Amino acid sequence: MDTYRCIVSKKDLRTFTDTPIADDVLRKILNGGRMSGSSRNRQPWRFVVVRNRERLAALARFGRFAQHVATAAAAVAIVVDDAANAFDAGRCAQNMMLTGWNFGVASCPATPHQHDEAKRFLEIPQGKTVPIIVSFGYPRAAGRGPIERTALRILAGRGRRPLDAMVFWERHGNAKLMNHRVC
Repeated sequence: MDTYRCIVSKKDLRTFTDTPIADDVLRKILNGGRMSGSSRNRQPWRFVVVRNRERLAALARFGRFAQHVATAAAAVAIVVDDAANAFDAGRCAQNMMLTGWNFGVASCPATPHQHDEAKRFLEIPQGKTVPIIVSFGYPRAAGRGPIERTALRILAGRGRRPLDAMVFWERHGNAKLMNHRVC
């Protein structure tokens, strides 16, 4: 898949099949995260991979909108040195999600709102933080599952804003908006 196609076709899916992710594909997903850029090349992340069904269900309880983690084939908790590394963690998560999508693996990020409990559960050392947990799994062939249907009902009508409604030239507020189509 070419990069642009991968980016514009990727969707955050929250319901997965029961098909496990092959070890070599999961390693490529993790390596995609490893290869992310970071401030001053610190590479502040470490990954905790959870595949056990009971542990996935328990991990899902640490975020208000993390139910999808329970249905995933795998979840990756991105562990960073401190909250200042949240941007780099986001870059890392996006790289992993796009790498997964390249191999037909869907994903969705979650925030562990019960942060301290999630850290204890994952045995994260003092001084480290877990800003993002990403669920991975193969998408359901027959439409959206119950989690997506609920999310769509809540977010109905939001969709994506058109590019020409958010691009300004030279300075914000410039009346000359982008006036040509982007593929």
